Amino acid sequence: MVFSSLTFLFAFLPALIVCYFGLARRRDMRNWILLAFSVVFYSWGGWSLVPLLLLSIAINWFFGQRVSVDNPRRTLHLVLAVTGNLGLLFIFKYLGFATEILSGFLPAIVPVEIVLPIGISFYTFQGLSYVLDVYMGNAAPTRKISQVALYIALFPQLVAGPIVRYSTICEELDTRRESTEEAYEGVMRFCFGLAKKVLIANQMGALADSAFGQSSTLMSSGLAWLGVIGYSLQIYFDFSGYSDMAIGLGRVFGFHFLENFDYPYISRSITEFWRRWHMSLGTWFRDYLYLPLGGNRVSRWKHIRNILAVWMLTGLWHGAAWNFVLWGVYYGLLLLLEKFLWGRALGRCPGVLRHIYTLFFVAIGWLLFRATDLSIIAVFLKAMLGGAADGLWNNHATYLLLQYRWELLAGCLLSCPLFPFLRRRLDRRGSLLQAVCPVLALVLAFWSCLRLVGSGFNPFIYFQF
Repeated sequence: MVFSSLTFLFAFLPALIVCYFGLARRRDMRNWILLAFSVVFYSWGGWSLVPLLLLSIAINWFFGQRVSVDNPRRTLHLVLAVTGNLGLLFIFKYLGFATEILSGFLPAIVPVEIVLPIGISFYTFQGLSYVLDVYMGNAAPTRKISQVALYIALFPQLVAGPIVRYSTICEELDTRRESTEEAYEGVMRFCFGLAKKVLIANQMGALADSAFGQSSTLMSSGLAWLGVIGYSLQIYFDFSGYSDMAIGLGRVFGFHFLENFDYPYISRSITEFWRRWHMSLGTWFRDYLYLPLGGNRVSRWKHIRNILAVWMLTGLWHGAAWNFVLWGVYYGLLLLLEKFLWGRALGRCPGVLRHIYTLFFVAIGWLLFRATDLSIIAVFLKAMLGGAADGLWNNHATYLLLQYRWELLAGCLLSCPLFPFLRRRLDRRGSLLQAVCPVLALVLAFWSCLRLVGSGFNPFIYFQF
């Protein structure tokens, strides 16, 4: 089930709100209702996936009680917890990839095919966050498995993030206070996120699919760039829209998740881009891997090792395929080059040139991310650099540009902090903001629902992770 589905909007969510606010008054009862609905939400993809989620919860609850500072064997239990979590992740996400590689050297090995459980990377990292936060002393362990279960399985962030730290919401699991004001802000945030997903991301996805589905002989430079730009806008509005909806739903039920995106396409360096994109994943790797390895407080070679290790694992986290490994290495090398080679010179360039530089390399990065076949990457790279088989521009590029011109324009404008600028301006007029925002949110939500009714195209990129 996805947030941008009619089943969620008109059946699941209304039923949850009625049960949560109408039938329960005590905090423990509301938590149990929220947990039950979260399990139903996850099981919509198949009940066979639920035992794995429950096993992950049990492993982290069990070891979370044994890694606190007063346990002399806590390091051993931490190693076992990490091994258990990553072992499950390897079996269900990477075993097929590993056996496929091995079969190339040992034909007797048959590649294994395992159905990838939805959101396993997200809830595995959240489970690890609980154990690691307890181990580091950032949170106290809980004896209630239901509390760990609610933290890991909480439906707004269960299958696609943002990755919520246990230390961020551990107090809110038992002591949060829902309010009309919080619910109002949460609903508006949800409506805007829904519009980003349905009205922009889905349209950009159709554009990207059309361009990437074109044969190499009919590829033009303009078509290649339209496809990559379309995918760049799709993945941003797809994922940031889902994060907005998750954050908004969290506020409705009294939770405060941290922001996950900060207008990354306005960045003026690759380093800045990754401070603004998928911030919950970046800070997870920073705090639980990069800093424990020594961060930048080590020799230069170890520093290089730390950056490359983080980015290779970041690529693999996104998917068990060579293009994701290549994508991770690509960004690791770019960040190293900025840090040790041309970073200072880049800082002295005009802002416009720095922005163009960043968008160019980010576009190449999204090409690596999108194209699972390395031959497609080669075709698009050649076309983007002016060597397309069908010239600089063709009729298909014209058709796509005209077909999606308004969505492209809206995507480019809203990738910039236009809304915060308008909000600041409206804030000076007091009551005007209070009148405009809810009306706009309702109009966009209604428009989004109409689109959902009239179209069956509703993909979500990050569900595969």
